[in-house]
Amino acid sequence: MKKNWWKALSVLILVYVILQGLLGVVPRQPILNESIRNVYFHVPLWFGMIVLLLTSAVYSIRYLRSGRFDDDLVAVEFANSAILFGLLGCLTGSIWANFTWGEPWPNDPKLNSVAVGMLMYLAYLILRGSFDDEQRRARISAVYNIFAFAVFVPLIFIVPRLTDSLHPGNGGNPAFGKYDMDNRIRMVFYPAVIGFTLLGVWITELRVRYRRMKAAIDD
Repeated sequence: MKKNWWKALSVLILVYVILQGLLGVVPRQPILNESIRNVYFHVPLWFGMIVLLLTSAVYSIRYLRSGRFDDDLVAVEFANSAILFGLLGCLTGSIWANFTWGEPWPNDPKLNSVAVGMLMYLAYLILRGSFDDEQRRARISAVYNIFAFAVFVPLIFIVPRLTDSLHPGNGGNPAFGKYDMDNRIRMVFYPAVIGFTLLGVWITELRVRYRRMKAAIDD
């Protein structure tokens, strides 16, 4: 139980976030109205995704240094969890965009960059499935994973800032928190980032344990 305290913390935080997201008091802003509640879900999912992708890249580096297949296994499972979070982030973002911008996926540099980034990581999974040799698959996919993360971060954080964008904090558009975040939202938003990130780690841990047991049975 002492080793699993963070799992209980994740559950408690997410229950708190869901209740506050559905029932809590939020500031009334033009256009956003009640849709501002999505800040507790959409944005933390993306923060969690970045942490998971970073961890995946770190394990890929560890694999290239150590040659331990277990590091490659952990790397791909962190990437899988990150892709899940990214897809959920796109879904919640599309719902939000439909209410605030009139369509679920407008032609926006930030959204297009996100789409390219997600396709890069889906290609990572396809790449892994294209090799039969375990060592070659692990080595090539590890290199790809590292470079994918190195491209993904500037692609979604820097490129959209260089041109006009509807998305807050990009292309001269003021960041969301400047006008809409108050202490009531911060009391839920920051725990949400922690809670979703812990959930992603938990999902990854379960997947890694399953893969290890499956490998032990196969051997």
